[in-house]
Amino acid sequence: MRVGMGYDVHKLVEERELILGGVNIPHTLGLLGHSDADVLLHAIMDALLGAAALGDIGDEKYKGISSLKLLEHVGKLIEQEGYVIENIDATVIAQKPKLRPYIEEMEENIAKTLHIEKEQINVKATTEERLGFTGREEGIAAQAICSLNSIYDGSYAVADTGAGCSGCTGCSAGRSSE
Repeated sequence: MRVGMGYDVHKLVEERELILGGVNIPHTLGLLGHSDADVLLHAIMDALLGAAALGDIGDEKYKGISSLKLLEHVGKLIEQEGYVIENIDATVIAQKPKLRPYIEEMEENIAKTLHIEKEQINVKATTEERLGFTGREEGIAAQAICSLNSIYDGSYAVADTGAGCSGCTGCSAGRSSE
């Protein structure tokens, strides 16, 4: 099993949409960034890439792109490397707005995009009791952790073809030639 951790933060500004987990959330401020600045998905992508030792997503070359599209790309990279996602646990840190009404849709978006079950994803939201930049509503942060397994984990060699399989009658390797 491999474990990865991700973290992202973006500044809140006027005249931007607030998108978290692929959900457009009504709010007077939105997150500033080159892409849609979805801190939740960025933290999840960094956790997945970290677990697979594939670096990070960066941000500058993805101007205006949907983070769901980036997550889809990361999911394909994970699959190409022979990994399966076991679970994702993420926390969004924001003073406002209240995110509870949107969490189920966020989890559904993530599951659908990564082709995994919703039960493999847990998204939570918390505040910092008006402390720090998130508490002062200057920005929103997200943390994520994930676990991956290799599709090769649990694949075992059944027999040494040179020695044959003692007692096995399933193939010619275990039978003596007469």
